[in-house]
Amino acid sequence: MMKEPARNLKVFGEFDVVVAGGGPSGLAAAVSAARHGARTLLVEHYGFLGGMGTAGGVTNFAGLYGLLNGEMCQMVHGVVDDLLPRIEALGGLNKPQDGMKGKIRVRSYDVSAYKCAADQLIAAANVQTLLHATAAQVLMDGDRISALVVETKSGRLAIRGSAFIDCTGDGDVAAHAGVPYVVGDGAGSGLFPTTMFRVGHVDPAPALAAIGEFEAINHFMSNAQNAFPGRYKFPREGAILRPQINASEWRANVTQLRNADGTAMSGVDAAQLSEGEMDGRRQIVDYFKFLREQVPGFENARIVDIAPQVGIRETRRLEGVYALRGEDILDSVRFEDSIGINTWPMELHANGRIDWRFPKDASRPFNELPWRMLVPREVTNLLFAGRCASMTHEGQSAARVSGGCFVMGQAAGTAAAHLGEDAVQTFSAKKLQTLLNADGVMLSV
Repeated sequence: MMKEPARNLKVFGEFDVVVAGGGPSGLAAAVSAARHGARTLLVEHYGFLGGMGTAGGVTNFAGLYGLLNGEMCQMVHGVVDDLLPRIEALGGLNKPQDGMKGKIRVRSYDVSAYKCAADQLIAAANVQTLLHATAAQVLMDGDRISALVVETKSGRLAIRGSAFIDCTGDGDVAAHAGVPYVVGDGAGSGLFPTTMFRVGHVDPAPALAAIGEFEAINHFMSNAQNAFPGRYKFPREGAILRPQINASEWRANVTQLRNADGTAMSGVDAAQLSEGEMDGRRQIVDYFKFLREQVPGFENARIVDIAPQVGIRETRRLEGVYALRGEDILDSVRFEDSIGINTWPMELHANGRIDWRFPKDASRPFNELPWRMLVPREVTNLLFAGRCASMTHEGQSAARVSGGCFVMGQAAGTAAAHLGEDAVQTFSAKKLQTLLNADGVMLSV
């Protein structure tokens, strides 16, 4: 160990609400806080917003739609209703795509359009941004955070705030503030990460005819392994290969990053992250060889983009007043302090496979998300939203997707704007529900 000398920090500014992380939860939190009158700063590690949806190359919104009375419809509303039309106006939003025999629906988009639309959304709400800034530490005043410390190209800066929201996905702010957490599944592994990539110059007609359905590519993979033993090694069973708006360009979700002992790569371990990034690209090269040799329409394809970073599904899960459980997903649970709807099933990325678990009640295949999962037990001016919120490993496998993140972020931002000097632990869930309802959020069905 080495000791870092103490130093004075320049104060970047003082705000009512400081949001760290610009993914779906951070976007929703910052916009909601600003719309409710708070001077709001959004801090983001990258030079663009969107979180895993842009930096991780996810390229689709999951968990916005669910089956209600047997009909697939949008059930997550609020800030996202302003974002989607902005992406569409830029020509970057695809039609909804159904999968798993009609049990799920996603909405894919062009990454560049999402980045620009997110900028527009933030600007329209008068949210101030600080990009290329990484949460490095917090300064505490008793049980309150007095300032967030960030690393930037201008040096180390302090940001004062009345309320702070951790939307970093990794729980960086809360961890620095001393909030207890569990990494991954708590047993040395977790949901396995994926490096996303896009393939261009695809011949649309034969490609769509061959793999127009979500599961169709799996048959090609199985057939290739049987016909050419040892030639193709796939990182997991099955893949998701889907066309973008331009059907000559497809997104591929197939890689799976693991350590030598078979555990999932940790997104909060610098050495594992470094090796995982390179391993993801090695897997892409191998899989692309299979696409060109075995799948109709991909004979002349090219890799057009590899995501700027590996796609992380699970790292720190923070300890809150309540932890969303797998049973809550499977039992379609209602909560008195509901802040919105989660429509996504449990999606457990295990070693070499994906395990899907759907709610038991087919007539109500969704659950509510409680306010208490955003609230720490002790730090009084901090909330967290997104995949680092208070959930068990199984509960997080469902609510971590963008739909749930929009729900959590909007609730956190709205509450933070009305918090004042009160403690988050005593903030009225009923008051929050009234505010969210007025903003068009679907709280319960």
